[in-house]
Amino acid sequence: MEASRVAVLGRGLVPAGEAVLRGDDRGVLHGDGLFETMHLRGGLPWLRDAHLARLVAGAAAIALALPPAGALVELLDAVRAGWPPDVEGALRLVCTRGPEGGGSPTVYATLSEVPAAAKQARRDGVTVATLPLGVAARSRPELDWLPAGIKSTSYAASTAARRWAARAGFDDVLWTSTDGYVLEGPSANVVWLTGRTLCTVPAVATGVLPGVTARWLLDHTADLGLVAEERLVTPAELHAADGVWLTSSLRGPAEVRALDGAPLPRSPRTADLLTLLGFPLPRP
Repeated sequence: MEASRVAVLGRGLVPAGEAVLRGDDRGVLHGDGLFETMHLRGGLPWLRDAHLARLVAGAAAIALALPPAGALVELLDAVRAGWPPDVEGALRLVCTRGPEGGGSPTVYATLSEVPAAAKQARRDGVTVATLPLGVAARSRPELDWLPAGIKSTSYAASTAARRWAARAGFDDVLWTSTDGYVLEGPSANVVWLTGRTLCTVPAVATGVLPGVTARWLLDHTADLGLVAEERLVTPAELHAADGVWLTSSLRGPAEVRALDGAPLPRSPRTADLLTLLGFPLPRP
């Protein structure tokens, strides 16, 4: 088991137990910050540039000053240096607005092994329940004061949803809109297959987080002889789909095995998606 690591911008790697955040950091007090999580494979962060581009877009949306891209890359390189290439890593980059009284942003990176639960979800699939989010599917982008589609450190709603799922006996949830559409999970996008069309929810129209993994999948559907589409979907349509997955950086495509208690048929395309995304196939 590899020990977890932390590196701070301007300080490099810090010893375990050394303080990283001030008590008045706005990321702690107000959830005022952003983060990105990357899958470290072969010692390298997969889709690093796409994750950094999403971070930059999110920072612009909330007027958060970021260090230059080169400094962020150096920080990621510092925390991953010497990581065993055969160990899957969860590489997280965190940027907060810094101390409450003003000052420079707080920027640090963490690295740990990919949790066993993420690997299990990738291997065995997940059971999912729909959970109402209380907004119409297209309402959030219409609120120009509300930043939508950002990976915020303000994670209270997401953790509450995951706690509810655990209490109710599910692995995860999919939020639904008041007008009956599926939106996203607390930490994943939804991707589904209908015939030869691989689909996901349109991020711009709905304000869901634009998934880096989901985007890469849809951009490479031709490699599987499929076509890509972004559209809204109802739970009933997911029940009738030819495959449903939750996609995220660490889990990859986790096949939805049951939705709201009703089993979904196994999709023969799960192995294709794992291979396309570069994840190891489950052992028989």
